[in-house]
Amino acid sequence: MRRTLLFTVGIAAIALAGCAREASEAESAAEAADSEAVEADNILLAEWTGPYGGVPAFDRMDLAALKPALETAMAMHLAEIDAIANNDEPASFANTIEALEASGDAIGRVFVYWGIWSSNLSTPAFREIQQEMAPKLADYRSKITQNAALFARIKAVREGGEYETLRPDQKRLVDLVYDGFARNGATLEGEAKERYAAINKRLAELHTTFANNVLHDEESYVTYITEDQLGGLPESFVKAAAAAAAERGREGEYAITNTRSSMDPFLTYSDERDLREKVWRTYYNRGDNGDEYDNNAVIAEILQLRDERVALLGYDNYAQWRLEDRMAKTPERALALMEAVWPAAVARVREEVAEMQALADAEGAGITIQPWDYRYYMEKVRQAKYDLDSDEVKQYLQLDRLREAMFFVAGELFNFDFAPAPEGSVPVFHPDVKVWEVTDRTSGEHVGLWYLDPFARPGKRSGAWATSYRSHETFRGKKTVLASNNSNFIKGAPGEPVLVSWDDAETFFHEFGHALHSLSSNVAYPTLNGGVRDYTEFQSQLLERWLATDEVIDRFLVHYETGEPMPDELVAKIKAAATFNQGFATTEYLASALVDMRFHMVDPTGIDPDAFERETLAELGMPDELVMRHRSPHFGHIFSGEGYSAGYYGYMWADVLTSDAAEAFAEAPGGFYDKEVASRLVEHLFAPRNAVDPAEAYRAFRGRDARIEALLRDRGFPVPGE
Repeated sequence: MRRTLLFTVGIAAIALAGCAREASEAESAAEAADSEAVEADNILLAEWTGPYGGVPAFDRMDLAALKPALETAMAMHLAEIDAIANNDEPASFANTIEALEASGDAIGRVFVYWGIWSSNLSTPAFREIQQEMAPKLADYRSKITQNAALFARIKAVREGGEYETLRPDQKRLVDLVYDGFARNGATLEGEAKERYAAINKRLAELHTTFANNVLHDEESYVTYITEDQLGGLPESFVKAAAAAAAERGREGEYAITNTRSSMDPFLTYSDERDLREKVWRTYYNRGDNGDEYDNNAVIAEILQLRDERVALLGYDNYAQWRLEDRMAKTPERALALMEAVWPAAVARVREEVAEMQALADAEGAGITIQPWDYRYYMEKVRQAKYDLDSDEVKQYLQLDRLREAMFFVAGELFNFDFAPAPEGSVPVFHPDVKVWEVTDRTSGEHVGLWYLDPFARPGKRSGAWATSYRSHETFRGKKTVLASNNSNFIKGAPGEPVLVSWDDAETFFHEFGHALHSLSSNVAYPTLNGGVRDYTEFQSQLLERWLATDEVIDRFLVHYETGEPMPDELVAKIKAAATFNQGFATTEYLASALVDMRFHMVDPTGIDPDAFERETLAELGMPDELVMRHRSPHFGHIFSGEGYSAGYYGYMWADVLTSDAAEAFAEAPGGFYDKEVASRLVEHLFAPRNAVDPAEAYRAFRGRDARIEALLRDRGFPVPGE
């Protein structure tokens, strides 16, 4: 079973999720026969052709082919599953576990296209198909995890004598597959089994509804302003806003789109306080407008169904089930980490607000700092305290140069070279998408392809993310990795460079870290490319650290007009301000993570999500001057799927590892480019993916467990005992 493929449609942490009635052999055979005619001429099902071991036919995607492709691919896969489950030979690693790993290629290909339509090219027509197919996909997954004969064979392999003769990575694969079935209902029988499947089917519908409601509000609520309302806004932002308005048929106006990449700089620079409030409310009210796209009732039902489902498995709450196979192991351990950092973060917010209020008072603004003022006055304090102007910094952060900087880092640490794929050789799904060939710098051996889709547009979900269209494997021949990064930068006016903030530059490096994790893989089996959620963010968070290295600053952070490198004085200001605003950044994140965890630890019967959010934040002592990074009605990480549900804490868990690992580089003779530490990093923390237990992998790299003190030092918070 191809774990990475099943993630594409929002399955939880393990390769398989769901439960339902088994398909009979006759049903599967008939469906498979019917599928042959569809497969012959459906581009979404077709084997990938062309260079690099075959690439997706993104230039020939046809939405009309999606439903028949999904239905055919599901039937084909279920036929493969039945063949494995009903094999007359005794269960073995080869005829059961490896056979599962080799199955599902057709539906994997379809899911790649599904993912593009879902995240990069969504339309109302696709969303109708998505809503219709979500419960059918849940049924399909259930037929796999509730296939009793299949689970019996998996269990036989795990408990049989052959298990002890397997390689360590093969044993881990068996354990992951077994746990993926057992933790997702394979052990249930009778009414409990049927109810489990019904819950999964309904959750699939609700997750899809939630995501589409948020996307609706992002597309529908655009703030248009006029020339006399541009006070304070940087020229680069003004040009991008004008281009965004023109794209929407509002020539002569300026569009503030309802995404973070547009909202954040507007709130940072706009002198128009009333407009700042309007843009702020529009953004933070996504999914919470009391209309047909309001997500509060959706959240309540999701929470109730998740709680009921894990109760069928014997767990006290959803968070207990979710964290059992994570590094944290229990929700109590995750809460302990967050609650250890929370008081220091809130205390720093109080200090930041006091500085901002004093500045506003000195200006005679006559205001009390509100959430829509925080970024604006934060920027003024930054300039006053560090003489650091964020807009000045942006003049040295050109998107194209940042991309080259990432390639440089990948070469120095991972020995990778990136070169543009020959024009027209690799199909893309939008003209903005560019593709690079990745090779080993020493041997010249081909490693994979890297796709980049950098710009915001209607139909593209907000934020930044990484995905893989094909993951590494060797057990049936080496597969070329196809990795992708996706962002929502605001495209500049024609001929103008795209200038980004320091935070956005860090995010660019972060997502590239995910791509490098995929490209570095040396695992034999597809499932081992999956990850433990509170560990997989570590590799990407660590890569952010290279943005501020002297080698990157000196070579790549040059002024977009003069080409001059960033002045030493400006570099010094950036580094001096490295812990500036950590109260805001840490508190807005932790508030979201704590609310997520508490949502999934309480009895959700009759829950009112809006009230629960308010009451939880009040209990925590959330400062009035800021809000959660992701308010519940648009918290897609936890309600548009289950990847981060009761798991948003994972960014901080991973950041403890990040801070500790960064100190290993800082202490090394070669600093962040030390060859010996970099070699250990790739060997133990990138290449093995999930073939090694994360805690063991980190100890192999560092020689010990990570320590929270490194995180506190990184954020400029007090460290007990220091």
